[in-house]
This record gives sequence, structure tokens and C-alpha cells, in this order.
Amino acid sequence: MSTATNSVGRVYAESLFELASKQGGDAAAQDAGDELVDLVEIVRGDRRFREFLRSPAIDTAARESTLQSLLKGRVSDLVLRFLLVANRKGRLGELEAISEAYAKLLNERFGKVEVDVFTVDGQLDDGARANLASTLKSRLGREPVLHLYKDASMVGGVKLRIGDQLIDGSVAAKLRRMRRSLVEDAGAKVRADIGRFLS
Repeated sequence: MSTATNSVGRVYAESLFELASKQGGDAAAQDAGDELVDLVEIVRGDRRFREFLRSPAIDTAARESTLQSLLKGRVSDLVLRFLLVANRKGRLGELEAISEAYAKLLNERFGKVEVDVFTVDGQLDDGARANLASTLKSRLGREPVLHLYKDASMVGGVKLRIGDQLIDGSVAAKLRRMRRSLVEDAGAKVRADIGRFLS
């Protein structure tokens, strides 16, 4: 995602966040965020709807009319009005960026942090999940919101992505580190043996 997209997403997210907070406090802000997440899931799953939101070939007034008929009563009036403004400004194609920026604002407000967790099968049992959440909370000082993803290329273990930071605790990474250590140790031993032989 480009910096321009990020900044546009942030500006629109801040506007919605401020309106929702004024309208109904933290609960309304959370509800608006949940609605955005649901809408983004629909956009990701329906190519035609995604194109409908993004296409410059569709007249703004026609798109507004369709949005009202599709979403009235299914989303809050606040979110619907927000979408109509974004439509008039030609920013509905930025809905995913807006939703991501909005989630960050919610996390900042509620002291949470998003953590992407990668395992071989995309799952953690309840005990491992609780243990990971507890460890992360004590280290980060914030409540982690865990998102599980499957990475079949992993041999085992777990990888975490927290913002831009990647923590690789996978078996493959451990094996790479072990191999590198063995090669370095072997090289040092050979150099030492040569040094003794030559002296």
C-alpha cells in the first residue's frame, strides 16, 4: 500500500472516528469499525462489488443511489453517510485502507496491538493462544489482537508480525540459525587448526 493511500485512509478514518466518538463514545466508534470490517470482507469476496466501488466509469449519483438501496438499514446511518461522502469524493476505492487506519485508531484508543500469527495450519490450541497472548501483553504493554494465518512453507513453530517487525520462531528459522552457527564454528576451528599447524 502506498504512502499516499495510507495518508488518505488515515484522514478518512480519523473523520469517521471523530464523528462516531461524538455521536456515541467508544461504543459507537467500535461499532463503526466493526461495520467497516464487514464491508471490507464483502469487497474482498465480491469482485463485481469491488469494481462497482472503484470504477470511474460509474456515475457518482448512480452509485450513491445504489449504495443507499443496498445498505440502508444494513449499516448505521453514520456509516452510510460516511460512504456517501467518500463516494462523492471518489474515495470508495480506498475502503480497505480506511478500514485498516480505523482499526489502528481503535487499537490506540483501547490500548491494543494487532499481531499476525503464522503457523503451518493457521491454528493454535486454546492453551497456546492464551500463553502467547499473555506473553505478548507482558512484553508489549498492550492487549494483543491475534490474527491467525496459514503458512504451509513452515516446518513448524510460529512467526509473528507486529507492525513492521517480524519475529521468526519457526523451525525453519531455527534450523537456518543452527546451520549458520555450525558453519561459523567449523570455519573458526579449521582456521585455528591451520594456525597451530603453521606455527
